[in-house]
Amino acid sequence: MEHYTDVRSPSNTTRGPVHVSPAEATLQAALDALGDPVRRRIVRELAGVPDWSRACAAFHHLPVAKSTLSHHFAVLRGVGLLEQREQGARRLNRLRRPEFDARFPGLLALVLDEDET
Repeated sequence: MEHYTDVRSPSNTTRGPVHVSPAEATLQAALDALGDPVRRRIVRELAGVPDWSRACAAFHHLPVAKSTLSHHFAVLRGVGLLEQREQGARRLNRLRRPEFDARFPGLLALVLDEDET
């Protein structure tokens, strides 16, 4: 199982996000994660930008509280859809499309092709 954390500094015990390999995710977990419209929107927005170019704070326009947004990011990490890394005070995001597509062929394409109305 591919779990790893980012440690900000040797003297700081604060850990960064835990990441799960898409290979460890179940289909049900992937469907549950993608079942939420806010999470699908996060995925679509990340698919339209280069890796590591969107910080979590850039999603402030979504109609949820900051704590709820953090939960959505955690759910997406938990099924291997999202990878995050710390850069100073910011947490940058990368959609793990190739890895997720290898595990669930076509599923992400359905989300990205969805008409957002």
